[in-house]
Amino acid sequence: MSSKLAALIVLGLASASPALAAGQADAKGFVEDSALDVLLRNAYISRDYKQGRQDKAEWGQGAIANFSSGFTQGTIGVGIDAFAAYAVRLDGGRGRAGAGGIDFFYQNPTTGEVDDDLAKGGASIKLRLSNTVLAYGDLRPSLPVLNHDNSRLLPESYTGTMITSNEIDGLELTAGTFHAQSRKSDEGRDSGGLKGIDVIGGSYKFNDALSASVYASDVEDVLKRQYLNLNYTMPIASNALTFDFNGYRTQFDEDFDANESKNRIWSLAATYATGPHAFTLAYQRSSGDVGYDYGFYQNAGGIGDGGGSIWLANSYWSDFNGKDERSWQLSYAVDFAQYGFPGLSYRVAYVRGSDIDAGTTRNGKEREFFNQLSYKVQNGAAKDLNVRLRASALRVSDDARAYNTSGNEVRIFIDYPFSVF
Repeated sequence: MSSKLAALIVLGLASASPALAAGQADAKGFVEDSALDVLLRNAYISRDYKQGRQDKAEWGQGAIANFSSGFTQGTIGVGIDAFAAYAVRLDGGRGRAGAGGIDFFYQNPTTGEVDDDLAKGGASIKLRLSNTVLAYGDLRPSLPVLNHDNSRLLPESYTGTMITSNEIDGLELTAGTFHAQSRKSDEGRDSGGLKGIDVIGGSYKFNDALSASVYASDVEDVLKRQYLNLNYTMPIASNALTFDFNGYRTQFDEDFDANESKNRIWSLAATYATGPHAFTLAYQRSSGDVGYDYGFYQNAGGIGDGGGSIWLANSYWSDFNGKDERSWQLSYAVDFAQYGFPGLSYRVAYVRGSDIDAGTTRNGKEREFFNQLSYKVQNGAAKDLNVRLRASALRVSDDARAYNTSGNEVRIFIDYPFSVF
């Protein structure tokens, strides 16, 4: 266990005073607070690439069962969490599978064969003292520096230890150490080949208008990364103007990058919400020796810190994270509930990036037009069923092809969650 994690465990236990022990004091029991939820997911992603690259597409049906027990009663509560997932490939053959950005099913790099189905599972044990929870086993962390990817057919997971403490109102402290990564597209507890990653940080809500968070990660022999977020909401009559700043600082280790390259990337978004409408203007800036890199799997040359570890404003199909890239975004979102269609929403965004250093040029450009229509069933037998239709048109200048590729992407996701007990 890392010294950072041990230090936070001591801090969490020391702060677990009886006056704030409502979390464990309210425990009803291992069985009484147990829950079993199931998610049925049908997912399709198609990418029509330009500039001579082969088109890719995958389609699959998945089922994910999540069990969460309650905590036993007493000073220290004990519980268990577990999950099981199965997916079957409906399409994606004939050379169309194998896109790293889709990654529904594992493709053998030697033969090119794609798995027809996928089964995986995991479990963890959890201990709770007051409002501090220590968990060990197969976990799915959702942190800005280690965010498991759940945006494809099945989610990825990590094996390790994590502690989360909420002893002080508004303050959450988190630390973890992980030694294995299960790919979202493959079976096996360490199918991603993770060597190790430590994370530590916290978030604090000062009041209803202002919040902040700071996190750091150390991916063994790969990189060290820090993250900062500031969020402020300014009421304007019955409307609101929200400012959201996100930033990462990264330094690569010599074992991964002989030059020990550095990157800084940040974004600032301003969103004006009035009634069912929201208008966003955002700016994002990348600087340093290289672009911002994250995610994928270490045994495939990736970072291994989670496919969702990019909490930046201009991340859509493209992340607009190239070396020295500057990008602007203008977006609009509407909730149709006020117009008699509860559960229906729409978002459209246009992002333009420039000044990309792709090696052959320092003036590369890209632009993306994104739109998504989603609908969530409000009642009846299919209550909570969610349908998301998403399309992006991405265009990259020819001199920046070493960084990114033009194309048109379509995503169709149908999620049906339900509770067994």
